Order: sequence, then structure tokens, then C-alpha cells
Amino acid sequence: MTLHEVFMPALSSTMTEGKIVSWVKSPGDKVEKGETVLVVESDKADMDVESFYEGYFATILVPAGEAAPVGATIALIAETEAEIATAQQQAQSGSKATPAPAATTSPGQTADVGNTTPSPTTASTVATDAPVESQNGASHTDGRVVASPRARKLAKELKVDLNTLKGSGPHGRIVAEDVEAFAGKGKPAPAVQTPQPQVTIPAATLAPQLTATPAPVSAVSGSVQPLTTLQNAVVRNMVASLQVPAFRVGYTITTDALDKLYKQIKSKGVTMTALLAKAVAVALQKHPLVNASYSEQGIVYRSNINIAVAVAMDDGGLITPVLQNADRLDIYSLSRNWKSLVERSRAKQLQPEEYNSGTFTLSNLGMFGVDRFDAILPPGQGAILAIGASRPQVVATSDGMLGVRQQMQVNMTSDHRIIYGAHAAAFLQDLAKLIETNAQSLTM
Repeated sequence: MTLHEVFMPALSSTMTEGKIVSWVKSPGDKVEKGETVLVVESDKADMDVESFYEGYFATILVPAGEAAPVGATIALIAETEAEIATAQQQAQSGSKATPAPAATTSPGQTADVGNTTPSPTTASTVATDAPVESQNGASHTDGRVVASPRARKLAKELKVDLNTLKGSGPHGRIVAEDVEAFAGKGKPAPAVQTPQPQVTIPAATLAPQLTATPAPVSAVSGSVQPLTTLQNAVVRNMVASLQVPAFRVGYTITTDALDKLYKQIKSKGVTMTALLAKAVAVALQKHPLVNASYSEQGIVYRSNINIAVAVAMDDGGLITPVLQNADRLDIYSLSRNWKSLVERSRAKQLQPEEYNSGTFTLSNLGMFGVDRFDAILPPGQGAILAIGASRPQVVATSDGMLGVRQQMQVNMTSDHRIIYGAHAAAFLQDLAKLIETNAQSLTM
């Protein structure tokens, strides 16, 4: 008898266990190679897990809603239908095939499945795989199209051949919007930019569309509510951040010019989040040290400027979708990307590289009316910028008169191992100059 063991995959470099959101397959179902068999909640996202093998789904060892450590056996796949009953008996007796070592995968990589000639105790893993671009434009892995379950369902309903589509999702993955656009039932999917990696940290600003107010968390008086996987990930990150010697520098920025620009272009789909991210990214071009991070070997200078923006999740926790190469993209593409990231983060559909590749983070609580606050430095980054609300202030003008100006308070938290006070002050000074006197350049 040949059994394939389904292991809990490592969906990110920091993942130690995963929670099973749902099983797509039930015992007795036929399983095709590359077919989704379950959905796993990693640190910050729900991700489809696909099979590298075909056979018959025999038994579930870890039910939906429960968690299992990376590398643990969570289900069995039998090679033939006749072997299902034997596999179920074997699972009940606890004498399953010996699990293969857990394969640790980094975002975008394929787990080592130990593909050897099957024997009665040969185990093989189920893991996510990274698509490659095929000649016809569709995203393929091992000769198959890579698409989300919803995209496959829509394609079947709308009679769309997935082989004819080019995916706009991470790594070329075909998503539901691609199918709808092809069938003429939706807006064309935004063009995918340079590859990047669903999440967890805060956001707010001059305009209310930056993030939605998080839904209140239901709680029973006197009870203890366990933390979600996402909240546990935040806890680990925040505890790690406390080990970093950080300091904070504040600055007041007049936003009249930025507000005027936003009113001019918001009808074209531009968001204030995108404008702020663009402004910060452009300012970082002159300050590579602020975009760098510390390592035991020295200062790690980044080749890209990736702006992470904190978003509060409705069910608790935070996530930081990342705007890749924010300094190079035009403001309209940046806004489209941001809209897509927020929608997919709330649906827990972000890929790891879409939430953990940030080089600098924005945390905006201004949308909640917060004047000023301190943000905690995210692990692996050199700085984070906390943005307060923009409010009318009475100020002395350059001609010695009094006037009313829209101003916001920003506060930058920096890693003092590589960034010093003068570096932070110079960056904030250039950011203020860009927003106050050259905001129109953000549309170029």
C-alpha cells in the first residue's frame, strides 16, 4: 500500500504552526496533482495548499479550526480507492507512515517534497508552489495553470479557458478578477508590478479612506478569549521590537498643498494613502540609510523602496500590505495597487511577500482623530513613521501676519544602531519640503 502524508507546510520563514481554516477535500474525494486540498492560516494570511500527487483523499487527522506545528501530518492520501479503508484504519491505530522532515520554504519557493520511488512507508508533502511564466502567458507550475479556487470556479461557470489568461496575482497567479475581466463581467485587473510578499500593523491620515474603523471584538465578561494566529504573530513581532534601541523624532508638516493636490486627483482613484506613501518613498531616495536595516554583519542597504502601510483587521490584529517600489510607480498605479492590497488583506488573500517585504512602514492613526503618537519599530526595518491627523492651526506667516494652515504631526521611530538623530531630522526635513512646496511632483 502506498500512502502520501499531507504535512503542515511552512508558508513563511517565521511560521512555526498553522491553523487549518477549511478542508477543500473530504475523505473519498479524488485528488488531482496541483489541486487545492485545504486552506491554512499562517501568521498573517489564509493560503491555499495544493497537492503534488494524485490519488484519493483517505482521512483527515487534524480537523478544520485546529492548529498543527509545521511538518506535522494532518491528512493521508491513498494511491487507489481500494486503499482508503485501510488508510483510515491505520490512522485510527496511530501507525501511520513516518513523516518526512518538514520542508521550510521561504516566500515564493517550493517545498522539498522528497519525491522518491514510493514504498509502503514513503511519505510525500503537500506544499505551495511558485508559478513560472509559460509561453502562452498563463502562469504554470509543472505543466498546470496556477489559479485561486475562486478563479477556477468562476472560469468553469463562465466557460473561460484558464490557459488563455495571464494572471495578475502574486507570481502570475490567476485570480477571480482576471477571469471576470476576460469574460467582460468586471474591470480589467491592474497590471502587476515587480514581485513583492497578508499581515498586521496600524494606519490613519488626512483622508478617511486610508483604513476602515476596526469592528469591535466580541467578548464575554469574565472570560478569556484566546489570541488568533494573527494576533500571536503581532505579539512575537512586538516583543522582538523591544530588544531594539530606538529613539523618536517629531516634525510638523503643513499639508495645504498636499490637500489641494488630493482634491484635484481623487476622482481618478488616487488615495491619500498612496500620496503619503509616494511622498515618503521619494524622500527616501535621498536617504538610503533610513531605508536600511541592521544586521550582525553590518548595515543592510536595500535595492528597493517598499512602503508598508499598517491596516487594522476587522477580526483583530494588524497587517502591513506593502507597496513595492513605491518611488518608481506613478501615483495612479500606486493607488490601484493599494486598493487591491487592502481588499485582499481583509479577505486574507495576501501572499507572504506582499506583507513582509517592507523596507519602511507608515502607521496612520490620523483618520481616528489622533494628533500624535509613537509607533513601535517593525522587526527587520530601520524606521517607521507615525502620522497624525491634519488639522487647521493658527500660525505666523512669513510676512509677520497670522494665518490658518492645515498641519499634521509626524513622529519617526528609528533603530539607533544605524540611524542617528541628525539622519532622522534630515529625512523629515526633506519630506516636509516635498509635501509643502513640491507636492505636484508626486503626480510625475
